[in-house]
Amino acid sequence: MSSLPLDEQITYLKKGLEELIREDELRERLAESARTGKPLRVKAGFDPTAPDLHLGHAVLLRKMKHFQDLGHTVIFLIGDGTARIGDPTGRNVTRPPMTREEIEANAETYKAQVFKILDPDKTEIRFNSEWLDKLTFEDMIRLCARYTVARLLERDDFAKRYREGSPISIHELLYPLAQAYDSVMLACDVELGGTDQKFNLLVGREIQRDYGQRPQIVATTPLLEGTDGINKMSKSLGNYIGITEAPEVMYAKVMSVSDELMFRYYELLTDRSLAEIEAMRARIAQGELHPMEAKMALARSIVTDFHGAAAAARAEEEFNQVVRRGEVPTELPEVRLPRAAQPAGAEAPTIRRIDKILVQAGLAASVSEAVRKLKEGAVQVDGRRLNGLEFLEPGTYVIRLGKQWRRVIV
Repeated sequence: MSSLPLDEQITYLKKGLEELIREDELRERLAESARTGKPLRVKAGFDPTAPDLHLGHAVLLRKMKHFQDLGHTVIFLIGDGTARIGDPTGRNVTRPPMTREEIEANAETYKAQVFKILDPDKTEIRFNSEWLDKLTFEDMIRLCARYTVARLLERDDFAKRYREGSPISIHELLYPLAQAYDSVMLACDVELGGTDQKFNLLVGREIQRDYGQRPQIVATTPLLEGTDGINKMSKSLGNYIGITEAPEVMYAKVMSVSDELMFRYYELLTDRSLAEIEAMRARIAQGELHPMEAKMALARSIVTDFHGAAAAARAEEEFNQVVRRGEVPTELPEVRLPRAAQPAGAEAPTIRRIDKILVQAGLAASVSEAVRKLKEGAVQVDGRRLNGLEFLEPGTYVIRLGKQWRRVIV
């Protein structure tokens, strides 16, 4: 166990938390753990509904790592059983059920990604199908008997849908109970989750008590805003930064967040103390530190966490070269367009419209989008900005649209 004084342990664990229920219970269990040498069991569940984790998940993973730093055991629970129900959190319609094949494929990618943050020697990876699949019909009835429909309908998601007359399937009501049963089977001391999971985590406290266990401590982390600075980071919204994305992509995406959001990323995604972050904010306000320098340090730190210091240095140089100095990237995706049909009897090589080239090269989704981007002045060919429709003769060109680059052989 950690030799840090208890107050310092609490401060370390509370950094970046939205809510802790209850701090006095956590303090008591940390003290007990120090006396007995028995580590706390700290759980966080992840339903494998998408194949990749992003920095929004990393907020929770980092908090798990903080418990590991103090000598405790964390359980990375893959909800392959609950994924078949579909978490109703934040949903105004029933989530379509996933197939077993989709769940297993996504779960494998999770297992490969989590150890970018977590210490494998202090991590249990578990699947809740281990116990959920063994529940008999009688077991399910006994579990359901421990909670009431009225209590479940207190949950904001369900209450809103009930008021609006939107359907709520019976199986969705089982989700909080199944998640709570996970805590019973794992004998959890602490369960971590995003603020949107608070209801489910609290159900776990009650169900554990009914099963004769000490109720788990609930610790919620904020939902990290995506690169748009408005919505929760989500792959479906396109505002995410994936933890397996190329270092150059990750670095550039971090650099795209607003100056204000940068401080939240510092708090939730780095080990900088709150005092250090506030001091940085003050230096920027006083003109002693440029926001760009602070953001580059943030991007470098985040990329280092997932790809190493050498990759972070290369990503920073690429960003400086391409974005700050406007130079061509070191490595460009190359696209060779199929030969254009030559009119019968024509001697001169066939020229092509730039809008169609942009679509064929994968830089624009449609000709209309390409035309719009040309009018906006967002397209460059060999460093020359285009202001409208042009034609290109056969040859090799470096084409840029926004942040996208291609070497195109026409």
